[in-house]
Amino acid sequence: MNMTRKVLAGVVFSSLLLAGCVSKVTEQSQFSGFLPSYDGLQEVTTPSGATVLRWMAPGFKPSAYNTVVFKQLELFPAPQPTDRVDLKTLQELQAFTSLSAKNVLSQKFLVVPTLKAAPAGSRTLIMRVAITGVSASNEGMKWYEVVPVAAVIGTVSAVTGIRDQNTELFLEADMVDAATGLPVMKVVRKVFGKTLDNDSQAIKTDDFKAAIKGVTDDMNALLK
Repeated sequence: MNMTRKVLAGVVFSSLLLAGCVSKVTEQSQFSGFLPSYDGLQEVTTPSGATVLRWMAPGFKPSAYNTVVFKQLELFPAPQPTDRVDLKTLQELQAFTSLSAKNVLSQKFLVVPTLKAAPAGSRTLIMRVAITGVSASNEGMKWYEVVPVAAVIGTVSAVTGIRDQNTELFLEADMVDAATGLPVMKVVRKVFGKTLDNDSQAIKTDDFKAAIKGVTDDMNALLK
């Protein structure tokens, strides 16, 4: 095997190794602290084929409720835009995902912005959701790279130089029974958007629109 073939073989092998390192779920070291507790989370496969971390209270039935308190997704912690994810993009992601979630919820529940706005006697859930990270990486983010919402890091150069990058959106959510104050569901999800050409390309809201539809489709199926 001549030198050129050896180099090409090495590049292919390295690319396979790097691709294999991408975690399909949020790693424990990447939990943001948004949820009061991460106990009991287990990997499950959603109807769209995604792998997520989820916990549900035994006997939880969405059909037992008729109202959901939900205003919009949070950006947690406070956003710190970077050169690759500006504040406008973060706000657009927040608004687009919030509207998508409301559209699904409103098909099954009365959606109100605060608990005080829930009708008297309603069976109510309180839903909290946050975007906890946005990244573009070759290998997935490492524990030391999780700079919440603001994080667009994790760039790795292979022997070929600049490589394609995955775009990743990190979401955390929980639902609480308003009457008891007890959690009924927790979800931690890593959402994969479009692939970027290199580690200089800015991340945009459009990179995640198709993937967010997958999230809301799964939500729709879960809440039946």
